[in-house]
Amino acid sequence: MELELDRPQELRAPGGLGPVVPSGRVSALVRLHGHPLGLVQADGAPGDPAGLRRALVAAAHRELPLPEQRHHLDLAAPLPWPDPTVSVVVATHNRPQSLRRCLDSLLRTRYPGLEVLVVDNAPATDEARRLVLTGYPPQVRYLREPVPGLARAHNRGLVAAHGAVVAFTDDDTMVDPRWPSALAEAFATDRSVGCVTGLILPAELETPAQAALEAHGGYAKGFALRRWSMRERPPGEPLFPFAGGRFGSGANMAFRASLLRRLGGFDPATGTGTPARGGDDLLAFFRVLTSGASLVYQPDAIVWHHHHRTPDAVPAQAFGYGVGFGAYLTAAVRHQPGALPALLKVLPRGVGMALRGAGRDAAQGPPLAGASPAELARLQLRGLAYGPIGYLRSALQDRYGAGRAHGGSRSEARDRSGAAARCRGHLTRTKAVRPGGRSPWH
Repeated sequence: MELELDRPQELRAPGGLGPVVPSGRVSALVRLHGHPLGLVQADGAPGDPAGLRRALVAAAHRELPLPEQRHHLDLAAPLPWPDPTVSVVVATHNRPQSLRRCLDSLLRTRYPGLEVLVVDNAPATDEARRLVLTGYPPQVRYLREPVPGLARAHNRGLVAAHGAVVAFTDDDTMVDPRWPSALAEAFATDRSVGCVTGLILPAELETPAQAALEAHGGYAKGFALRRWSMRERPPGEPLFPFAGGRFGSGANMAFRASLLRRLGGFDPATGTGTPARGGDDLLAFFRVLTSGASLVYQPDAIVWHHHHRTPDAVPAQAFGYGVGFGAYLTAAVRHQPGALPALLKVLPRGVGMALRGAGRDAAQGPPLAGASPAELARLQLRGLAYGPIGYLRSALQDRYGAGRAHGGSRSEARDRSGAAARCRGHLTRTKAVRPGGRSPWH
């Protein structure tokens, strides 16, 4: 739920769905003047919604920092362009009902410069196409990418997008009504900002598996605005700039479109739907930073994610996180070989910190959907070890016929935008340097 301290007499459902009257245990995002302050929990008795609201308000005042202690971007900063167009790319794969929920939330934002592009990735049916073409206004465009892979789908949307800012979210999310404007305002504060990520919260916690996924691998990165660049090494981050997961997640990310195109888009050998299983978002964050641009985490840009509801999703996600991270590190070195010495220097310390953290979790934490935190940590490490192999398999498929490797025809594999192919091809040829020509590794 959401609790706005300006209107404590009501609780609202995520994604701009309006007031609700819940009972039982509730986790609420507390906001003040629209800005997120943090999460609080309280139990409500059936038939006593006022008592639940009072308990949540009391918890907010007791547990959360005062607004003056928080730092925001200057949201009043003038935008460098009038009514900037934000192009939102939503990749989907055989989930029409989830897609409908996501699109409805995007249209509820009423952002004047919003362009929505749905990229149907290797669909088994034409349900998504029918949904978009018959159920939504011209503001939503339908595209198809026949070869599986989230990075390929994102590249397809990037080529077709018209906006100065191109944002990405998944079909199993709902966006906050202020999401597009918060992203645009973050870019407006500084022309050096090349990427903005935002806060991702669970849209529901109704099953043990959903609670376990949030406890073990939640996407939220906190409620404080942060900024990273290669010009200043952040304290307490031994894996910087390789710790891509610290910067945000692919379900809530946006880029200055000109920069992302200049970098060649996303590596098609990474991402969900490939043997690499992920890492496309982390690699993009890394390449934005090493190009000399800044990356901003803006918690005012909120997305609500629907976690998987079944217990088998917990170990699968833990292993997948590890594979994606290992694939991302391999891809980073492939694209920028000069990064290898820096990675070898920081990797042992970063893995050591992760192992110590897993040990503390194992000693203190309960089992998560049938698997202990230590078991999930081992799955992540196994995935990390497999990640380079997964990326190599994916890269070979991409080079020697991804369409045929996934059952597609030669003509279907060739039937993609020439501009998209050029965008992907640039990935292997772009060498990122700081302004002035110096390598970011010196």
